[in-house]
Amino acid sequence: MAKRTMSLLLLMLVVDGVCVPASAQVCRLLGQPALPLLSAERDINIGAILSLHRSAVLQNHNFTSKPEQTTCGSLYLREFKFLQTLIFAIEEINNSTQLLPGVSLGYKIYDSCASIGQTIFSGMALMNGYEETLSDTSCSRPPAVHAIIGESNSSPTIGLASVVGPFNLPVISHFATCACLSNRKRYRSFFRTIPSDYYQSRALAQLVKHFGWTWVGTVRSRSDYGNNGIAEFEEAAKKEGICIEYTEAVFKTDPEEQYLKTLKVIKQGTARVVLAFMGFGDFVILLRLFAQHNITGIQWVGSESWITSRNLAETKEYSFLSGAVGFAIPHAHIVGLREFLLNVHPDQEPKNKLLKEFWETVFLCFFGNSSSSECTGKERLADLQNEYTDVSELRIEHNVYTAVYVVAYTLHNMLKDFWSFTNSSKGERPTLQKVLEYMQDVSVTFKTGEKVLFDASGDPVAKYDLVNWQPAEDGSLKFKHVGAYDSSLPLEQRLKVNQEHVLWAGNSGQLPVSVCSESCPPGTRKAVQKGRPVCCYDCIPCAEGEISNGTDSSDCFPCDLEYWSNESKDRCVLKVVEFLSYTEIMGIVLCIFSFIGVLLTAMVSFLFYLHKETPIVRANNSELSFLLLFSLTLCFLCSLTFIGRPTEWSCMLRHTTFGITFVLCISCVLGKTIVVLMAFRATLPGSNVMKWFGPLQQRFSVVSLTLMQVLICVLWLTISPPFPYMNSSYYREKIILECNLGSAIGFWAVLGYTGLLSILCFVLAFLARKLPDNFNEAKFITFSMLIFCAVWLTFIPAYVSSPGKLTVAVQIFAILASSFGLLFCIFAPKCFIILLKPEKNTKKQIMGKS
Repeated sequence: MAKRTMSLLLLMLVVDGVCVPASAQVCRLLGQPALPLLSAERDINIGAILSLHRSAVLQNHNFTSKPEQTTCGSLYLREFKFLQTLIFAIEEINNSTQLLPGVSLGYKIYDSCASIGQTIFSGMALMNGYEETLSDTSCSRPPAVHAIIGESNSSPTIGLASVVGPFNLPVISHFATCACLSNRKRYRSFFRTIPSDYYQSRALAQLVKHFGWTWVGTVRSRSDYGNNGIAEFEEAAKKEGICIEYTEAVFKTDPEEQYLKTLKVIKQGTARVVLAFMGFGDFVILLRLFAQHNITGIQWVGSESWITSRNLAETKEYSFLSGAVGFAIPHAHIVGLREFLLNVHPDQEPKNKLLKEFWETVFLCFFGNSSSSECTGKERLADLQNEYTDVSELRIEHNVYTAVYVVAYTLHNMLKDFWSFTNSSKGERPTLQKVLEYMQDVSVTFKTGEKVLFDASGDPVAKYDLVNWQPAEDGSLKFKHVGAYDSSLPLEQRLKVNQEHVLWAGNSGQLPVSVCSESCPPGTRKAVQKGRPVCCYDCIPCAEGEISNGTDSSDCFPCDLEYWSNESKDRCVLKVVEFLSYTEIMGIVLCIFSFIGVLLTAMVSFLFYLHKETPIVRANNSELSFLLLFSLTLCFLCSLTFIGRPTEWSCMLRHTTFGITFVLCISCVLGKTIVVLMAFRATLPGSNVMKWFGPLQQRFSVVSLTLMQVLICVLWLTISPPFPYMNSSYYREKIILECNLGSAIGFWAVLGYTGLLSILCFVLAFLARKLPDNFNEAKFITFSMLIFCAVWLTFIPAYVSSPGKLTVAVQIFAILASSFGLLFCIFAPKCFIILLKPEKNTKKQIMGKS
């Protein structure tokens, strides 16, 4: 209560070094004053808050007496090394003639014991001072410190920045990485020399994606550092297509049962890769349980908090961490630091309890103990090989060193301008607001060429080393530099990995696989399993006509119109173009029948020519018979135009030749039928009708009827001729190359005109079928026209319903069938008589007078 009352009072009295009017009464501190652990006051002082001890001893306050000072336990060598680095940097600056000439820097260092409350309490003491009494004149003096360096952890730093921010006191951290601290509205005076976890989390997501791990588990500290870091990672991982199987959170104060529960989740998980976004203190407890339960085979991915911890790497029980990868702060070299660290000795400050505790910790001895474990003071730090003496990789130490120099350069620039443009004496100091303004614009360039400057959020450029843990000869683990990350580069160039130098979990050179489902090969697509993350899926083969040419394709893509998928569904190939070819069996068979028809027609023609003077040939106009045989030859031959690859000319030729040759054929048959009818009429007494149906009239009728069809064909070809057409509507997997009719009216006009003549011929022949002739040709014409009409009537539905090249085959079949029908029905009986019954080939037999 006393501490809180004093803090509130001091907050009310001090606002940026200006005292609010108060009574002249003196305020006296009721509780214990917050004295610095180490201090050296000079012209300008820098405050520092470090977690020099791992934990604060909890006390039960009875509120009946003054609370004692908080005691801390377990000296943290790494933080003690940070402290010595800070002092080294300040002394180096004080010895410099270029930086802050004539001004010496002092320091006031507090131990937060990794406690948020203790950090805030120390911050209040650095801001207000820590004398026992306070009057209204106390506010007239300069602030106790002009900047605070610290704290090492994110949660205490958040509390510190929240308290001192309203008073414009700069806080510059060397190890607090929480992305939440980049919020300038909440933490207006916060800066840091370590990159924000915003970049580290995205770098980790990019790293996991680079190695092809899409199924990972995460373990975090239940603190601002862990919670915010994993939240940023999850957001970035989602964009990269990475799924998180589980996310566990622990804290160092949790009971062992909570750690065992986390251990069980990791052990039962299927993810082989585990990201540990944890503080060192939380992670080491988990590692002890892993070592006790002998759990190995996990590929660890670490955050900068523990990935370069020499303490973990040198503990042989944690050899299962071999192969771990993670991002670390770039290592650096600080000239003279090793010698400074090794010169630390309790005799330098006999009253300094911290130095004695440090000596007892590193040498495992005790001062004032008469036993064999008594510290003699003659021990040599140079003989030790531990976290404190190791200067091979000064990562966070360099951040501490940089933070001190940032403050020094800020003060240097500010004081230089302040004394140049004002009449102030060197004893006067500018306000904290000015310090804050100059720190925002400060730029520090070291001898190595490294440049440090802050963005609008107080963050430096994010640069990381990619570290891989590999076995050393002594059984411990060493850090191998295998890559880097630089946020200042374009997105695709930020991450660089030397994968051939990486050693994986289990000391394997084989990259581990951590996926929920195996990759889907080309030709398949991913189908997410119901109720599971998107990384858990089944591989479904692409449908016909669709492909996926990449691994883990989320969808199949249809091929273009002229293409089709191959058997493996990973490539589009040109569709098979199908047409009735001369080389296929159906085409060969139809060609054979066509040539047989031509051969038979030629034989009949030759036979008729040899017997052209015989009565049976002359009986019914031999001229029409030869013309009919010629037209039948054309009909057989025109079927060949339907076979083969359709072209512009073949499409126009096949339909027009078909229409014209068949009309020529039917015209001849019609002429013969009319002659038979008229010949019978001419035998009637007084009939003179044959003079109108002589050879000239017959020729004219055939020519005129054929010309009508020619005219229809010419109009068809002129208006909208047939053309080759790639039809993909019948079959999806192949293209039917056929002749488009162009104008359907033209096609059906040609077919209709042919059908009209056929029906007319059939009717006339039917009427003349019973004429009293010994050889009645009208009967045979009736049969032929009956076959012709039957063929073409069945052709229409077959033509319409037949798909692809069968349409052409149906049309050829109709042409051949009708042609053979005409040839056999009209000419077969005559050939039979000529060849086998020559005795009937007489005028008497033909006239029926025998």
